[in-house]
Amino acid sequence: PCNVQDDQQVQATFDAVKESWGRLDILIHCLAFANRDDLTGDFSDTSRQGFQTALDISAYSLVKLAQQAKPLMLEGGSIVTLTYLGGVRVVPNYNVMGIAKAALEMNVRYLAAELGPGNIRVNGISAGPIRTLASSAVGGILDMIHHVEEVAPLRRTVTQAEVGNAATFLCSDLASGVTGQILYVDSGYEIMGM
Repeated sequence: PCNVQDDQQVQATFDAVKESWGRLDILIHCLAFANRDDLTGDFSDTSRQGFQTALDISAYSLVKLAQQAKPLMLEGGSIVTLTYLGGVRVVPNYNVMGIAKAALEMNVRYLAAELGPGNIRVNGISAGPIRTLASSAVGGILDMIHHVEEVAPLRRTVTQAEVGNAATFLCSDLASGVTGQILYVDSGYEIMGM
């Protein structure tokens, strides 16, 4: 385990990777957190501490992990993070997490620009709603899932395996020319106007 809010733990994690393997080819950033109280009610009622916590864990952690991964990606590599449509559109009961995801997506672009000369690619996957432990914290998640099933062109939500397949693609040589992008894996939901 690694607490991404503790720089010493992050450093120790990457030191262990270096000691065991000497290098790193792939980094998957799949973590986020917001206090449950900051995901419901009025967004303007988000506490300063809640806002900072959500941004630190959900967005800044990618910057810190990329900083530590960079010297281990000697021959290039791939960094992939998980985001959500709530970072570009208002989603009920997502509140401060939407702000965190918006920041995360800009982190992808800035890191891609910075790390590209070292042949390190940075991308994000914006997955549709999936029934997971993390998604259960979002109020109305089942309503969101049913809405996607009714509106998305594929008339269903995506599976964890489909998201994993997209990550595999982004980490592989098949995506060697792809960086700074957000790939929507959401049964086409993102393209729908209404």
